[in-house]
Amino acid sequence: MRFLALHLEPGSDVRQSLEQLAAQEGGHGFVLSVVGNLTQASFQCPGEAGPTVLTGELEIITLQGTVAARGVHLHLSFSDNACQVWGGHLEPGTLVYKGADLLVGLFDAEPGPEQQSAEPLMVPLAQAATVPRVEVAVLPGCPFSARALRMLRTLGIAHRVIEPSQPGSVPQVFIDGAFIGGYDALAELHARGSLDGLRGA
Repeated sequence: MRFLALHLEPGSDVRQSLEQLAAQEGGHGFVLSVVGNLTQASFQCPGEAGPTVLTGELEIITLQGTVAARGVHLHLSFSDNACQVWGGHLEPGTLVYKGADLLVGLFDAEPGPEQQSAEPLMVPLAQAATVPRVEVAVLPGCPFSARALRMLRTLGIAHRVIEPSQPGSVPQVFIDGAFIGGYDALAELHARGSLDGLRGA
């Protein structure tokens, strides 16, 4: 993995700058840290038809998610001058005020579907002829995807990694073909003991 320091000048579009970086570097990864401020934030709130746009002197709190040549999926949170916190999916039109400094971690190459599928130990050899009851849609570099896969491996639950069929947050967990949610939903099922019947299944 390579670590790249990205400084954004006043007026830079945060999302477009990260898309350009990923395209130039040809890798995939995630944002590790960010400090800076904005004159305008454009972000998508859940359930809204279009982006919300706020202007003013806005302080960036967090920016996290995945960065890849095929696109970025990032969540932004920031505060306004009343210290009210806002956040959502980062959209184009999020503009830097005085400056912003980001640290991005990039893997050296974009893995193909066969590499993504082969990474975890998904199906025990004795069960290779059967289809696992659990499927997980993940994206490279997503920390919650990694946590979900680690939990399933630790519990000894056979699973198959798939690519997301539609845009949205990852991981997307399916049990017996039914969508149950993301990492939080999987962790809640584990806490209730509801995953015990899937061990070795």
